[in-house]
Amino acid sequence: MQARELLNELFHTALAVASPSRRMPEFLAEAAGMARGRVIVVGAGKASAAMAKAVEEHWPGRKSQLSGLVITRYGHGVPCKHIEIVEAAHPVPDAAGRDATRRLLTETVHGLTEDDLVLCLISGGGSALLALPAEGITLEDKQLLSRELLNSGATIGEINCVRKHLSAIKGGRLALACRPARMMTLLISDVPGDDPSVIASGPTLPDATTCADALAVLEKYRIPASPAILDTLRTGHGETPKPGNPAFANDIARLVATPQLALEAAAARSRELGWPAYILSDAIEGEARDVGLVHAALAKQVAAHNQPFAAPCVILSGGETTVTVRGKGRGGRNVEFLLAMAMALKGHPGIHALAADTDGVDGAEEIAGAVIGPDTLARARTQGLLPTAMLADNDGHGFFQALGDSLVTGPTLTNVNDFRAILVMPPAH
Repeated sequence: MQARELLNELFHTALAVASPSRRMPEFLAEAAGMARGRVIVVGAGKASAAMAKAVEEHWPGRKSQLSGLVITRYGHGVPCKHIEIVEAAHPVPDAAGRDATRRLLTETVHGLTEDDLVLCLISGGGSALLALPAEGITLEDKQLLSRELLNSGATIGEINCVRKHLSAIKGGRLALACRPARMMTLLISDVPGDDPSVIASGPTLPDATTCADALAVLEKYRIPASPAILDTLRTGHGETPKPGNPAFANDIARLVATPQLALEAAAARSRELGWPAYILSDAIEGEARDVGLVHAALAKQVAAHNQPFAAPCVILSGGETTVTVRGKGRGGRNVEFLLAMAMALKGHPGIHALAADTDGVDGAEEIAGAVIGPDTLARARTQGLLPTAMLADNDGHGFFQALGDSLVTGPTLTNVNDFRAILVMPPAH
């Protein structure tokens, strides 16, 4: 098996094990056992429509119990019979997301009883899709702030801290709106640490962060915000329900799929194919280009000294890096990671790598990521590409597209964060 074929096999193994159709059925018996009356299915995220379809296909009770509304990214919808699917914009929210969220909050979960069960399906991307600003804040305010946050280099936890305190539905507010119904939340994690309250800004989970924390994020990254946003945070009007609130006492949350699950599946597949595999971490954060340099140094150490692992081997990692956008390129944390890594490797003869977002979208591009090998820089030179300048311009997508090395999957209908695989072979290879 060629190097790139192996890396692609490991990536698709990770996607397969985290697919809603594979992961959801085992959690539905518990949900059905909680349902005395209606089952209202709500949710948001890039995988939420596929999760809803899995609920319909595998629901162990009466299908007539099911109804609801789920919001997903444009192009990520799948047909459902009982649950309405609405598509909206991500990562910057739009009017379709706002209007669907308002309808979800004021119609779908309105007037529930204690016999009803709300089954909430949450995956990465849900925070932008649940786009109902707090009172006094406009959609335009949120759109401008979203762009600033996404380009700032802030972590997903910091971004979602801000989002929670400017929302009418996130940070536990959806759960409060569903009372007195019972609630079960099923989550596919795309955040380092798998904290359910961070995934999609935790619409059904209590929130330990504060308005002061959100203000601190804006100050840390020098992010401009509208007067309405600043007033909401400074006055505390955007405060969220906190842990210990008795309203959440009987709620249940279950992690359906996680980055670690995907990495372990890829490692097992690598070993089946005869390549020892090692997982560094499922929660690596930091500037993408800096993380690329560290991974390059590690791979070179393995190749030269068999430390800390012996070559040949596959090194796997996950998490969510960040990109501080200073240039005019199209961003993309996985391609930025790979471009920095390729430059640091300088054509090392025994190292290949793949990095991609498991949702199929690296940044705002319909491209999952890319691959590099020993010939990456040489081929770039023959095309007149300037890696240093393109990295400075945050144009990793332009670089890899020109080489034909972009990885395009289309919507994967899951989202367990970034996936990185590095193949290190001894010099003789």
